[in-house]
Amino acid sequence: MRVLMPLALIAAPALADTPVIEHVEAMRLATGWRFDVTVRHADAGWEHHADGWTILTEAGEPLGHRELLHPHDDEQPFTRSLSGVGIPAGTERVILRAHDNVHGWSVGYEVVLPEE
Repeated sequence: MRVLMPLALIAAPALADTPVIEHVEAMRLATGWRFDVTVRHADAGWEHHADGWTILTEAGEPLGHRELLHPHDDEQPFTRSLSGVGIPAGTERVILRAHDNVHGWSVGYEVVLPEE
């Protein structure tokens, strides 16, 4: 079952040229959590492109990382998934951040996880 999550951007100053997470769907599966993440970035070939995104606890502990293996110059925005993510019991929300190979990490994107 797919569940759309209410989402909110964490207040932070905008960073020029970093990737932007536009949408996240999170769902609990038998094998852990699955995250479908839509990212927008002005990819310009191998010299400047979004190269991954990560899932963190609110305290900043890493829970999962999706590496992006190539630029997406002609596919904007693009959605990629990560399955099998372990989320500690009692966790109500996680933070996602996208990364590019020039400017580093984007601002955090908060995802409220669905209740069982």
